Amino acid sequence: MTRRARDVLARTQEGDGSWKGDYGGPLFLGPVYVAALYLMGRAPEPDIREGMLTHARLHQNADGGWGLDVESPSLVFTTALNYVAARLSGVPAEDPALVRARAWLHAQGGPLGSGSWGKFVLALLGLYEYEGLAPVPPELWLLPRALPFHPSRLWCHCRMVYLPMGWLYGRRARAPETPLLAELRRELYPEPYEAVDWKAARERVAPSDAYTPRTFWLRAVNRVLGVYERVHSKRLRARALEESLAQMRGEDEATHFICIGPINKVLHAAVWHLARPEGPEVQAHLARLPDYLQRSDDGVKVNGYNSSQLWDTAFAVQALVASGQAEAARETLARAADFLEAQQVLEDSPRAARFHRHPSRGGWPFSTRAHGWPISDCTAEGVKACLLLEPLGLNRVSRERLGHAVEFILSLQNRDGGWATYEPQRGPRWLERLNPSDVFAGIMVDTSYVECTSACVQALVAWRQVAPSAAVDRAIARGVDFLRRTQRADGSWEGAWGVCFSYGTWFGVTGLVAAGAPQDDPALRRASAFLCARQRADGAWSETIQSCRERRWVEGATGHAVTTSWALLSLVATGDGASESARRGVAWLRGWQGADGRWPSEPLAGVFNRTCAIHYDAYLRIFPLWALGLADPHGGEAS
Repeated sequence: MTRRARDVLARTQEGDGSWKGDYGGPLFLGPVYVAALYLMGRAPEPDIREGMLTHARLHQNADGGWGLDVESPSLVFTTALNYVAARLSGVPAEDPALVRARAWLHAQGGPLGSGSWGKFVLALLGLYEYEGLAPVPPELWLLPRALPFHPSRLWCHCRMVYLPMGWLYGRRARAPETPLLAELRRELYPEPYEAVDWKAARERVAPSDAYTPRTFWLRAVNRVLGVYERVHSKRLRARALEESLAQMRGEDEATHFICIGPINKVLHAAVWHLARPEGPEVQAHLARLPDYLQRSDDGVKVNGYNSSQLWDTAFAVQALVASGQAEAARETLARAADFLEAQQVLEDSPRAARFHRHPSRGGWPFSTRAHGWPISDCTAEGVKACLLLEPLGLNRVSRERLGHAVEFILSLQNRDGGWATYEPQRGPRWLERLNPSDVFAGIMVDTSYVECTSACVQALVAWRQVAPSAAVDRAIARGVDFLRRTQRADGSWEGAWGVCFSYGTWFGVTGLVAAGAPQDDPALRRASAFLCARQRADGAWSETIQSCRERRWVEGATGHAVTTSWALLSLVATGDGASESARRGVAWLRGWQGADGRWPSEPLAGVFNRTCAIHYDAYLRIFPLWALGLADPHGGEAS
């Protein structure tokens, strides 16, 4: 059975040695893509348009709306944008799916209750008035960098989204008027568009969209910025727009026009269309738009990143080695080693200080080197994978370059001992009180995470084994202290990038064990007890995206192979791999495997910002193989 799983993983390897799959799930990315193209006077190619419409139709909820992702209840934010995208793509208002969507939307009061990002995109199309937006003044980029609320202090994904938003807001950018947009203004709102009280709409958020409440402090800041908007200097605004454009150019150059993510990618394209129509920047952005498109059985979607290739490949290497069949998979591992070597970032981004970038040399990104944004845990998993390949004679990354990766990891450790994602934490935690997104949590500050911390601790321990004189002991000890402090009273760790306590607990446990925690360590005993208490009667484990949103374990309807694999990997690490609980988990995982070596499709296992599920296509091929290889190393050799 492990052989069949190994063969499936090998067969799905790309020609470049990576694993590249579906990283979709969010239902707002495609509509923003369509809206930005419309603002530019363009439209998706016909096959892309039809694929996107197919995707939207397949994932419309029974109530007529669309969720934040393909598994979520309907939101005003995503329903309004998907409705608009369908109409911009040629679907008539009388289409039954749109009639249902319009009925649901009107019952919620229309787009006035949308989360803030939805209102902003509608304003770009002239379907919502700028007076109804919370201000996003570009002048924030002119503030002294020492201030705790300078944009450079924000989590990089946050600042890179609000950077083009600020430029577009400062210009009051708006698509040219068309008859279709006039029709949409009549269709979207249950009241006449001309009668809307836009100022009152600024603070209006429908219950469906209000995950992160607007705090007193956010409302106060918005009032101050609103006053500023009425009296701002045109000369200062021009300087701010120029600086914003310079920052965007820096991002474009450092990422080869891929950008850190799909939202700022398409907004950058719109900005350059307005700033330099048909200029080389526009053409460069259009050329890289396909990097984000994913063709799947459920249509065409916009992925949440240009790929998860490095992340998945590093995990695949570890799974294949753990399976005990490394020699049988030697060619597969050799190709993966080539990919790992090719994707390490070898230099800092151009003019890093000017564009508020942390040094990049030695890091690995989530996707590809061209993307240009290395991450702590991606670098750590890259180091771990390379060091596992070394005894096999397959590692292609020199010790010198691995040393650079370790230096990069060390440079990212936070004061609390943990690791964040792209950069050390720059802003104070109180900035989260100013989160303006409504629908997401934890977007303002890049704080320490159990996953990043554990991965970095594991990588540093692995490096110490091959470089005993490396000065990593203190960093490891501080990381371990962070892991111990963040374990919950029930024995679990809360994951931030996967669903949720099963994922976080796997990282928490493996980080402690790598650093030398004995099997009778109280933290490991509590973690094991937590997982065993949540095992289903059939032997599986099951956890849903609601765990992330509610911050408590929420059981799924059936067992999940990925969740079960994470639980088994944790039990093996705690020394409970031979327990009755682990035996039952292995039996379920083997029984759930299909004759073709695959495990059936199941709910999404990834998440970001606590609310939005995202798909890791390779997880169903990687983690069951990994878990069976460690929890039942001799149980499936014959098949």
